[in-house]
Amino acid sequence: MNLRPEHRVLPRSFFNRDPRAVARELLGKLVVRREGRNTIAGRIVEVEAYMGAGDLAAHAAAGRTARNQVLWGPPGHAYVYFIYGMYYCLNISCLPEGVAGCVLIRALEPVAGVEEMAQARHLKDLHIQSLTDMRKLTSGPGRLCEALSITRTRDNAKDMVSPGSDLQASDDGFRTRKIKITKRIGIAKSAELPLRYVLDGNSFLSKT
Repeated sequence: MNLRPEHRVLPRSFFNRDPRAVARELLGKLVVRREGRNTIAGRIVEVEAYMGAGDLAAHAAAGRTARNQVLWGPPGHAYVYFIYGMYYCLNISCLPEGVAGCVLIRALEPVAGVEEMAQARHLKDLHIQSLTDMRKLTSGPGRLCEALSITRTRDNAKDMVSPGSDLQASDDGFRTRKIKITKRIGIAKSAELPLRYVLDGNSFLSKT
């Protein structure tokens, strides 16, 4: 688990596409948080695509509102929302401006800044050699947001493909292996749609 020295922010065109294509190709990419001189990063191992107004599970299904404005573009921006009164969730907007769609980041594999992640998650006794402990950092949308200090106030609408941003989506050349597609998790509407994409067999999935 280490960050490759050569990694670059993804181009905006990467996100200016159907969320299903973006979701599949996001697997293996990085979410990077820059905290001063420190870099905190996780490799994307689980995502879900949300298709906009026609997807009843998507926030955009209710139409354009002040809350979900980011979903309508431009692509490559963070859409952060609060859920269950406890957790933040990170999405990245897709499709051309004016068309709603996004990808939810559900799980990361830590690659840099593990100590900072543990501190942000209030896990003082975390053992880096323990897979069970390491899973507590970023295996789930709420956990990964806390580990990378992602909040709505700080990060909603942030441009994740800007070189100057402190929250980025990046590519370090990692090549994915087997990808598995399943139904999405924890939703009641449009639950039958196969829009969850995972790195099959990865130890950091929120749910196998």
